[in-house]
Amino acid sequence: MADPGATDGGIVVPRIADLLRTSDDLEKIPALKAEFTRKKGDIDARLREGLKEQLEATQGGMNTLSEGQKLVGQIRDEMKSIHDLCEQAQAIRKDFPQIDYLAKVNRNFEAARAMQAGLASFQDELAEVQRLLSDDEMDLEEQPNLLAAHMKLTKLRDFRDEAMDQISRSKDSSLENTLLDWFKDLDDVIEQFDDHIGTICMNLIPLVQRDSPGVVVRLAIVIASEEKNDAKVQALKEAQRDHQDLVSKFTSFTIGPKTIRGYKEKFLQSIVLYGQTQFEETKAEFEDNPEKLDKHLKWFFNDLFACKQGMQTLFPKKWKIYQTWTNAYHKLMHDFLMSYINSDSTPPAMILAIIHYIEKYYKSMRKLGVDQASLKPHVIDNKEGDLVREWRNLIIKALTEWIDRMYLTDRNAFLSRAPESLDQDGNGQFRTKTLPDMWRMLREQTLAAGDSQREDVVEGVITAMFSALKNRQQQWTTLIDDEVSKFKNFTPELTEGLNALQDWLIAISNDQIACIDDGAAANASSEDLSVAQLGYLTRFKNDYTPFVSQKYLVDTSADLEALRDGYVDLSTHSLSCFVSLIFSVDFRPVLPDLFIPSKWYNEYAVKRIISTFEDYVNDYSSVLHPSLLEIFVEELSDELLIRYLSSIRNKTVKFRRTDPFAEKFREDILTAFEFFGRYPGSFNETIKPKWKVVDYLVRLLEADKANVVDVYQDFKMDFWDLQLSWVESVLRSRDDFERSMLNAVKSRAAEVSVERGGETIMGKVK
Repeated sequence: MADPGATDGGIVVPRIADLLRTSDDLEKIPALKAEFTRKKGDIDARLREGLKEQLEATQGGMNTLSEGQKLVGQIRDEMKSIHDLCEQAQAIRKDFPQIDYLAKVNRNFEAARAMQAGLASFQDELAEVQRLLSDDEMDLEEQPNLLAAHMKLTKLRDFRDEAMDQISRSKDSSLENTLLDWFKDLDDVIEQFDDHIGTICMNLIPLVQRDSPGVVVRLAIVIASEEKNDAKVQALKEAQRDHQDLVSKFTSFTIGPKTIRGYKEKFLQSIVLYGQTQFEETKAEFEDNPEKLDKHLKWFFNDLFACKQGMQTLFPKKWKIYQTWTNAYHKLMHDFLMSYINSDSTPPAMILAIIHYIEKYYKSMRKLGVDQASLKPHVIDNKEGDLVREWRNLIIKALTEWIDRMYLTDRNAFLSRAPESLDQDGNGQFRTKTLPDMWRMLREQTLAAGDSQREDVVEGVITAMFSALKNRQQQWTTLIDDEVSKFKNFTPELTEGLNALQDWLIAISNDQIACIDDGAAANASSEDLSVAQLGYLTRFKNDYTPFVSQKYLVDTSADLEALRDGYVDLSTHSLSCFVSLIFSVDFRPVLPDLFIPSKWYNEYAVKRIISTFEDYVNDYSSVLHPSLLEIFVEELSDELLIRYLSSIRNKTVKFRRTDPFAEKFREDILTAFEFFGRYPGSFNETIKPKWKVVDYLVRLLEADKANVVDVYQDFKMDFWDLQLSWVESVLRSRDDFERSMLNAVKSRAAEVSVERGGETIMGKVK
C-alpha cells in the first residue's frame, strides 16, 4: 500500500485501516470497490493514449529520414546533370554567333515576306476602306461602316508607319520616296475618315436629341481605341528616352503604333468649337436685343440637358462626359460674357442684361445638378459688384453731364436774354423751355436705374439726382443775384435788357412752383389725369418709390422736403429780385426825395409808386402762376416798406414839430393800403401787421423827449431785431433832437431784454 504522505507525484491511496475503522464501515465496501474500479479504468485509458502518441512520433521521424534520403539522391542527380551541361556548353559556345546570325536572317526574312504581302494588298485594302466611307456618306447620321472602316484604316496606318520606320532605320534610304508615293493615297482616305468623325462630333447634340445612339457609340469606340493607341505610343517614347541603350537589343521597343493621332483631343476641341458656333449666333441676337439674353442662351442649357440625359451611358465612364461638356461650356460662357464686360464700347443696356443674367445662369445650372462652387472660374470673375457700381456711375455720369449741359444752355439763354428761350404753357404763364426736358430726363434715368432691379443702384442714382437738383437751385440763385446786382448802379445801357430779364425772373419763379404744385399740371393732356395733377417733384418721387427700400424713403424724406422748400425759396427769391429791379430802375428818382420837406409834402411819391405797382401787376398777372400773385404783392409791400423806412437816412430829412408829418404818413399808408387791400388774403395776415412799424416811426417822431425811450422799448418788444442805428437816424431827423435823447435810448437798449424769433421786417431796415 502506498504511503499516504508520498510527495513524488504518485497516486495517494488511503489505508484500509483508515477506511474501515468500525464494523459499520463494512457496509461501504461495495461503494469503495466501485470507486477503485473507476479510477483504475481512468489510469488505464491515460496510459494507452500516451503510448499511442509515442508510437506516432516515432513513425513520423522514420518517414522524415526516408524523405531526406530521397532528396539527397535527387540533388546528387541534378549536380551530375549540371556537370554534363557545363561540359557540353564548352563545345556549343563556339557556334553561338552563327546561330544568332541565322536567327536575325530568319526574322528579317519573315518581316520582308510580311512587308511584301502588305504592300501587295495595300491598294485593295485602301479601296475597301474608301468604299465603306463612301457608303457611309449616304447615311451620315448613322454611318454603320464606321467601326469596320476604322479597324481597316488603323491597320493600314500602322503598316505605313512600320514601313517608314524600317526604311528610316535602314542604311539605304533610296526607296523612301518610292514608299511615300505608294502611300500617298492613304492621306486622302484618312482625311475623308476624319471628316466623317468630325461630322459626328459637330452633331452630337442633335444626334442625341434625335435619339440616334448607335452612331454615338461607334464614335466613342473609335475615340477610345485611338486614345489607347496614343497612350501606347507615349509610353513607348518614354521607354525609348529612358532606356536608349537597350532599344537596339529588344525588338519590343520598335513594335507597335508609331505616331500620336490625337483623336481624343480633337473630340474635346469639337465640343468647344460647337459651343463657339452657337455663341457666335447668340452674339448677334444679344446685340440686337439685350433684354432677352436668357432666351438667346436657352440652347446652352438644352445642350447640357441632352448631354446629361443621353450621352453619359454612351461614352466610357472614365471620360466623365457630362462634367467635361459642362466645364467646356462654362468656360465658353465665361469668355462670352467677359468679352463684353472688358470692352469699353459695350452699351449700358448689355451690361445691365449681363448683371441680371448671372443669378439666372447659376440657378439653371443648379437645376442641371451642377453647383456654383464646382464651376471655375466665376462666370464673370466675381465682377458683379463692380458692374453694378459701374452701371450706377454710368447713369450718374450721364445725368451730371446732361444737367451741366442744360445749365450752360439756360445760362447762355438767360445772359443773352434770348426771347425764343422762354415759352408759355397752356395757361399763358411764362416757362423756361428746358424744365420739362430736365424732368423727363430724370424720369428716364430713374426707370433705367430701376431696370437693374437693385435697390442700391437706384438709391445711388436718386441720391445723385437730389444733389444735382439742389445744385441747380443754387446755380440759379447765384446766376440771378449776379445779373440783378448789375442794376444797383443803373446806367441807361442796361435799359435794353431789363424787360427780358424781368420776363426771365417770372418764368424761373413759375418753374419752381410747377415743380412742387400738385395741382399745376392739369393741362398736360398727354398724361394720365391722376399723374397730370401732380407737380414734377411728386411725380419724380412716385417714379423712384417702387425701386428703393422703405428705409431709404424714410432717410431721404428730409432731403425731399428740403428740395421742396428750396423750390419755394428760389421762386420767392426770383420775385424778390424782380421787385428789387423795379425799385432800382423805376423808383430811382423817387426814393431820394422821400421825407425831404420841400418835396415830400407837396408831391405824391407813394401814389406814383403804387401806380407803377398796378401797372406791373396788370402786365404780369396773366403770365404769373396764380399762387404767386399774392406772394408778388407781398414782395412789393415788403420792399416798399423797407425802402420807405430806409429813406429816413436821406439827406436834409427833417421833421419839424409844426409840420403835418403825421398826416402825411397816414396819407401814404392809406394810399398803399388801398392797393394792397385788393388782396385780402395777404393784406390782413401778412402785409398790414408789418406796416405797423410806420406807426412806431410816427410815435418816435411825435413823442415828447422824455417818452421817447418808452416808445423805443415798445417798438423793440414787438420787433426784436430793430436796429439801433436806424432809431438814431429817426431821432436825429427830429428838429428838437438832443444828444440826451439818444443816450437815454441807448441806455434803455442795454437794459431791455427781448425774446428772439424769426426775422422781422425791421431786421431788413438798416
